[in-house]
Amino acid sequence: MSQFFDVHPENPQPRLLKQAVQLLEKGGVLAVPTDSSYALVCHLDDKAAADQLRRIRQLDEKQHLSLLCRDLSELASYAKVDNRQYRLLKLATPGPYAFILEASKEVPRRLSHPSRKTIGLRVPEHKTLQALLGLHNAPLLATTLILPGDTDPMNDAHDIRDRLEHELAGVIDAGACALEPTTVIDLTPMGTGGEPEVVRTGRGDLARLGL
Repeated sequence: MSQFFDVHPENPQPRLLKQAVQLLEKGGVLAVPTDSSYALVCHLDDKAAADQLRRIRQLDEKQHLSLLCRDLSELASYAKVDNRQYRLLKLATPGPYAFILEASKEVPRRLSHPSRKTIGLRVPEHKTLQALLGLHNAPLLATTLILPGDTDPMNDAHDIRDRLEHELAGVIDAGACALEPTTVIDLTPMGTGGEPEVVRTGRGDLARLGL
């Protein structure tokens, strides 16, 4: 049965988040609030946890998972980013956007797209998630929490616990968050002189990026 962490939305209690980090370090999958909807997260280097995350969502290896990073300096360790791409990333982060970029050698091969060698990367602005990333001191592997058969992502911690309490190590409740998923933008065409491609329009405003 999953642990339930009821944290303050503006000033999340470090004591509770440290307990959540311990679950991640033990191989657990957590449901966490973001600036778009809830997401499932796990330790980047834990294959069993990543497999569990994919089982919950019923995702195959061709579907991107994202890395949640604290800031752009952390993101740059996992993706190859040129000056044009960096300027766009700087406009959009932190915020409800996910970017597809060419994966660096730091990304385990099993986590990047099997044919394209790309990775999804995101810098969220949600206070609780930023605090969790800071205490974890490393990126988290993540996917939007949309359950099989559903069309909308989940945004209520109590509903998540009711439906997934036997599959998750923990649920962090910082109040309801948005129902929209992230806006997903593929930046890999920019690496060869092309333009970014919008893969999914979500909560992130494209006008903010001039798209």
